[in-house]
Amino acid sequence: MLRRTVRLLLSVVMIMAGVLAGTVATTGTAHADGCYTWSRTLSEGTSGADVTQLQIRLGGYAGYGAVLATDGDFGPATKAAVTRFQQAYGLSADGVAGSQTFNQLYALQDDDCTPVHFSYSELNDCNSDWSGGAVSAATAKSNALRTMWKLEALRHALGDQPITVTSGFRSYSCNSAVGGASDSRHLYGDAADLAAGPHSLCTLAQRARYHGFRGILGPGYPGHSDHTHVDYRASQYWSASSCGI
Repeated sequence: MLRRTVRLLLSVVMIMAGVLAGTVATTGTAHADGCYTWSRTLSEGTSGADVTQLQIRLGGYAGYGAVLATDGDFGPATKAAVTRFQQAYGLSADGVAGSQTFNQLYALQDDDCTPVHFSYSELNDCNSDWSGGAVSAATAKSNALRTMWKLEALRHALGDQPITVTSGFRSYSCNSAVGGASDSRHLYGDAADLAAGPHSLCTLAQRARYHGFRGILGPGYPGHSDHTHVDYRASQYWSASSCGI
């Protein structure tokens, strides 16, 4: 009888241990990490493809007027971007990308690497294969991904309210059909036109200055009374005179 009782108690303990182990295993499980998983802590001085992946996702945390390079080198600018991201999501802000930072990024990305609030289809209503622009299809799609992560940061900074993209990548034929400029950044896949919604066009233009966009055109700039345009061009050009920019 005693041995039977002991065996029963041991069985209960083992079952409870299994339950607890399962709880621990699932706590903090990523929303989606089928795209990319980091395998080491990243800090200033590290380098590699995993740093580049981090930089792509933190492009929207470069700071006012700044652009974060995706060069695979974790320097002061990347540390500052990590710190801003951590502060934005209430994490320990030490500028070191570890499990907490990665888990937050996993929660923000879908399996195709896009941020959860934006999609490739939103950034391309021109064609299905990203061809016909000023760069290769692969480059245009890669540029659009970087733009989406910047828009995700902008969205979060504005209270996680929706941002509507009305135009993204355009082939030359699509660009001509809508009367786009011959050298439009839309041809490169790194531009997005944003519509007013929860936020005014001026609010979008003003806040975009903090999130890695070299090009910002809004109300007051010819042809931009009904949208705010953001892009990643070679040098900074901001013009939205009705918004004080």
